Amino acid sequence: MATKSKAPLNGDAPKPAETAATAGKDATDRYLRAGVDAAQKSVAQAVQLTKEQVEKASTAFFKGYDELSVYSKGNVEAVVQAGSIYARGLEDLGKILMAISQSHLEASVAAAKAVLGCTSLRQMVDLQTGLARSNFDKLVADGNKLSEVSLKVANEALEPLQARVNAAVGKFIKPAAA
Repeated sequence: MATKSKAPLNGDAPKPAETAATAGKDATDRYLRAGVDAAQKSVAQAVQLTKEQVEKASTAFFKGYDELSVYSKGNVEAVVQAGSIYARGLEDLGKILMAISQSHLEASVAAAKAVLGCTSLRQMVDLQTGLARSNFDKLVADGNKLSEVSLKVANEALEPLQARVNAAVGKFIKPAAA
């Protein structure tokens, strides 16, 4: 007796090896597609995060640059202000020196007239002693006046610069303390 086979003899029926290969290929394609999709998604997220970090860094950099620019402008303004205070002070010192010179010239002319008016040697020695004492006292007083004005000019000229130094120290100490 002959046994009947269920599969047609013409070869149209799928063979188990081909079915398994097709199923394996389909599964591999799905896994590969899922892996590619996941990789693309990860790359997109990485690109987005990088872009956000670059934007944050750029913003911080330009903010720092703007602050530095403003701070530098303030420094230049302080130097200009100190220079004009110094120039005015030198002008005042020049006026004082001219006044002192004029005063000494007038005192010298008066002393010469007084010496020419002396009738005795004793009178001339007494006059000369008084003039020497008077000139020394005037020299000390004028020196003190010039020192005071010079010190005042120096302090006033340094005020804007000192203010900028204090601002810089405060600006750098705050971030360091935080």
